[in-house]
Amino acid sequence: MNTAKKIIAYQGQPGAYSHLSCRRVHPEMEPFACDSFFEAMFMVERGDAALAMIPLENSTAGRVEEIYRLMPKTKLHIIGEHFEPVNHCLLALPGVKEEELKTVSSHPQALAQCDGNIKEMGLEPIASLDTAGSAKELAESGERSHAAIASSLAAELYGLQVVRENYQDKSGNTTRFLIVAHDSHMPALEADVKFMTTLLFTVRNIPSALYKALGGFATNGVNMVKLESYMASDTMQASSFHLDVEGHPYEQSMQYALQELNFFAKDVRVMGTYPAHPFRYRQDAIIEE
Repeated sequence: MNTAKKIIAYQGQPGAYSHLSCRRVHPEMEPFACDSFFEAMFMVERGDAALAMIPLENSTAGRVEEIYRLMPKTKLHIIGEHFEPVNHCLLALPGVKEEELKTVSSHPQALAQCDGNIKEMGLEPIASLDTAGSAKELAESGERSHAAIASSLAAELYGLQVVRENYQDKSGNTTRFLIVAHDSHMPALEADVKFMTTLLFTVRNIPSALYKALGGFATNGVNMVKLESYMASDTMQASSFHLDVEGHPYEQSMQYALQELNFFAKDVRVMGTYPAHPFRYRQDAIIEE
């Protein structure tokens, strides 16, 4: 479909941080808002969208557990990653002054991340389903004493003013997104490019199975940067794993490591190989305050 080739799906209301990431990474594509991660991912599966921007983890809130359960049920491939710094903004109706504000709404995580500033201003927090949704509701309500915590994009889309930028208590809050497509896009191996490879697998029911399955990465000098476990079935008898490693399957060290993984694990699936995002190697990426 020609139309589908121009669409990148995401979960949330227009103005969400997923929407902001879509515009930042693929400004040439049309972002499409979905009510759920399932809908966003299966739009790509059905061919109704070319890509989906899916959040996997946040430096403050941790992993998005639902994604680990959904990913094995799809035939999607990871073709890229994006790290989006979360810049919460305090939004209000145009012309409203700080001293007029009494209440503020947002997603519970955003409220928690801005708790110090909310208390300092004496605002009453009100939990909402998401950040962009709270901005939309504020614009529709016309309540001058009410504020919302959301992105600057949400302010732009819903005609709100930014009362305060960087409203979070601590800087460094970052979300990692995966960019998924229907077809595999194995990039060519380049000596000056750092690659990430994401794998899914289930360990065999034998002693030390996980230790043995991962041993090949250690002995071949392949750096494992993320390992997450989840239950892939209703039997509760076998654990499945999501593994991110630094490397490309065409490298000899990775080939040896993958041979060992395949020997001691089952249902091994390479979800994708993609260039590592520059954020991973920035020493100043996270600033403590």
